[in-house]
Amino acid sequence: MEIRTLNYFVTVAEELNFTRAAKILMMSQPPLSAQIRNLEEELGTPLFIRGRRRLVLTDAGRVLYQRAKDIINLSDKAASEVISLSKGMTGTVSIGLVEGMAPDIASEWFAGFIAEHPGVRFRILDGNSDDLIEKLRGGLIGLAVITAPYDQIILNSFHVGREKMAALMNRAHPLAMSGKTTLDVEDLIDYPLIVPSRKSHIEEIQRWFRRTGRTPNIICEMDNYLDAAALAGRGIGVSIFPKTAYVMNDSLVSKEIDGAEKSVEYLFVWRKGHQLPTVEESFIDCVKARYRHDSPGAEERREG
Repeated sequence: MEIRTLNYFVTVAEELNFTRAAKILMMSQPPLSAQIRNLEEELGTPLFIRGRRRLVLTDAGRVLYQRAKDIINLSDKAASEVISLSKGMTGTVSIGLVEGMAPDIASEWFAGFIAEHPGVRFRILDGNSDDLIEKLRGGLIGLAVITAPYDQIILNSFHVGREKMAALMNRAHPLAMSGKTTLDVEDLIDYPLIVPSRKSHIEEIQRWFRRTGRTPNIICEMDNYLDAAALAGRGIGVSIFPKTAYVMNDSLVSKEIDGAEKSVEYLFVWRKGHQLPTVEESFIDCVKARYRHDSPGAEERREG
């Protein structure tokens, strides 16, 4: 089996249609169909059930699809490594950054890595932690900085930062004018709240209030911190987000929420058992080395 033939097969398996696959491969359909038939003859088993309108992978086809993807990825990685050795590290690091401190944390990594490898580029996506985990699952990004909790079964990780949660409110809000530099959960009891839409964050905020014997008055759950800040600025409610997760303007006041547990943990993560490009593996090693050097006491929680 040649790499080219496996690439033909993978394209057909993903499209489940010879015509569409042929267009993607920029070839005519008859030669593509012939290549797949020859591959089936070579293996001695059908790889597709050919229906009137679409193809269906056989059990053998599904097995070959997974193995073929691994082989193609390994081939691409080998080629990338050879090129990197001859021309220096090149390629694109695809990384997702959760709102809050993540962009500030990662900016130092980017600057250091680009200084060492000027041929490398970064592709950055943003979103909440659940969005970024789904992008990791789908292969849209290879790496991400998210906030805890996370699924330790599917993700490798290590700690890269921690940040206090804060209440964001209009400057004319009673809490803004109270004279207090920080707030207790009790201070928030009587006010409508705007909170992150991630389920784990909502549950954590509900636990804060449960200890007071009260229930938080959550009026809005939001993904985007800029929208949450806009609502707070309009006096709709008090937004509870990580301290840096907003753009300050004259209409807003931010106050930390007291308590050691009123914070979020930032984690650098990537998928277990997933083949990453050489440039992304090198980036992981670079970031890990930085934390071993700069934060010798930080606990590394890489799984597997």
